[in-house]
Amino acid sequence: MGFGEAENNLGEPASKTTCHHDAPSSDPRAAFRFPGQMIEFRSEAGGQDTTRHGRHAVPELLDLSLLSKADQQTNGEVYTKRSNLPRATTMKPLPIFSGLISLAAALPSSSLGTGTGTGTSKRTLSQSLCQLQTSPHPLLGCPKGTILVSPSGSGDFTSIQSAIASLPNDTSSHTILVQPANYSEQLNVTRPGPLTILGGTTFKSLLSGENLVKVHHSAANHDSSGKIQDNYFTSVLAVAPNMNASLTGNGPTGFDVPNDTPWGSSDFRAYDMDFVNGNEGAEWSNGPALAVNVARANGGFYGCGFYSWQDTVFIGKLGNAYFYDCKVAGQTDFLYGFGTLYIEKSELLLRSCGGGIAAWKGANTSFENGYGVYISDSSVVAANKSIASEIYHSCPLGRPWNALHRSVFMNSYFDASILPAGYVIWSESDARSGENTTMAVYKDYGPGWNVTALEESSKVTTVLTKEEAKEYRQPQDVFMDENGEPNWGWIDGLYL
Repeated sequence: MGFGEAENNLGEPASKTTCHHDAPSSDPRAAFRFPGQMIEFRSEAGGQDTTRHGRHAVPELLDLSLLSKADQQTNGEVYTKRSNLPRATTMKPLPIFSGLISLAAALPSSSLGTGTGTGTSKRTLSQSLCQLQTSPHPLLGCPKGTILVSPSGSGDFTSIQSAIASLPNDTSSHTILVQPANYSEQLNVTRPGPLTILGGTTFKSLLSGENLVKVHHSAANHDSSGKIQDNYFTSVLAVAPNMNASLTGNGPTGFDVPNDTPWGSSDFRAYDMDFVNGNEGAEWSNGPALAVNVARANGGFYGCGFYSWQDTVFIGKLGNAYFYDCKVAGQTDFLYGFGTLYIEKSELLLRSCGGGIAAWKGANTSFENGYGVYISDSSVVAANKSIASEIYHSCPLGRPWNALHRSVFMNSYFDASILPAGYVIWSESDARSGENTTMAVYKDYGPGWNVTALEESSKVTTVLTKEEAKEYRQPQDVFMDENGEPNWGWIDGLYL
């Protein structure tokens, strides 16, 4: 999911993706970045060498006979079958994967863990192998007890929600592997224990960055009062202990969540999946239409896509969410909530302009909190070429849903869609801003970055100094539990 312009409203990659590494090779693309066994993808978009930090490590050498015919054809782009060699070495890796495969082969077998260890190399190799579809062995490399979802009926369940509902409501840890397909359903995760949902991949998808698991639901809330129907009911994915926790409510203070509401998932993770709200077929803001809702829970999303038009991402009260290498598409206030959201090395896609990108609603606490949305080392660009000319210098970075709004864009690329002044107030008659409002930027760049215009709008947009930005520069700086204590152990350590 690289930087650069997309060709359609879903943000499909428009450019060829290649891989680079630091080791010498006759193929200049054939290189890997070895720390943590992560592949670094670079997209050659518009002549600009922009970086995508992928999470996929290439697993141990696989025999093509383990793969389906379709996968063998796909993997023919990566491997050349050598029938005259012994079975254990029937494939010769092309230079693009040679460095990391050699590294994997050199690791002792004890290093290839199940994904539950703290060492990044242990989980990376096994998880990549687990996600890679190797029919007739789809659970190869997966943790023991992994549940397989397959629409063909060859797995344990044909729907993702059925797999989720089968899990005990306790603190035990579980993994669900979802085979590539389009799934039309709403997902609801209420259990307190850790849950990882893995989207199935192929060699081709690893190179292209396209997610093959897509969860679709189409709904929008037309009740502007929020009293008849809550935005929660439009969610494609909800991660919260119960409905009370995830209700958005109406107005600047939202739903009054009861104090005795329990905590939801301590560690929810999703990898390589798209969550698409079809917005009832409308290609404009048609009312709140949530792709994801995280409240009173911890949720990490890696290589995921979130697509809607209005209110795409909602992080409810006491909700914590971390996005890495993700895409988020929307038009109006498509990052909003009360909790804490940290978006890193990701892409925000502007389908049009409406309200702002971030519309946060802060909350009072007895302790100094870090509630807000933080966008770091990412890009903010028009969703496609046709819309880019229509929204030139028109899209505000955000607006305050209440006076405790906090959002910060840091070291991120702005294309020419961004309003030169940055942020805006809620309205002329109701500014909803004050001394506790933080609408800030730090060392951003690109054609949408205009320091002069930002400084002239200093009553609305704050340009942070290095010292002022320091308290927001790492995910560890902002996430906390309900008591105000640091709370970031649920984030995949590979990305910290």
